[in-house]
Amino acid sequence: MKINDVIKNRQNKLNAQYKELIEQAYNFRQTDSELSDFSEFRAMKLLNKLNTLRYFSRTQSKL
Repeated sequence: MKINDVIKNRQNKLNAQYKELIEQAYNFRQTDSELSDFSEFRAMKLLNKLNTLRYFSRTQSKL
C-alpha cells in the first residue's frame, strides 16, 4: 500500500470522528455546556491532526 493511500485512509477516519464530535458539541450546547466544550476541544485536536496529514499528503504528491 502506498503512503498516500495510508494517509488518505487516516484522513477519512479522522474526518468522520471530527464530524461526530462537532455534532455532539452542537447537541450538548443547550443541555451541558461543559461536555459541549470538551467535545469541541477534542474536535479541534483532531482538526490539527487532519491539517498535518493534509500537509504531508500534499508534500508526497509533489515528489
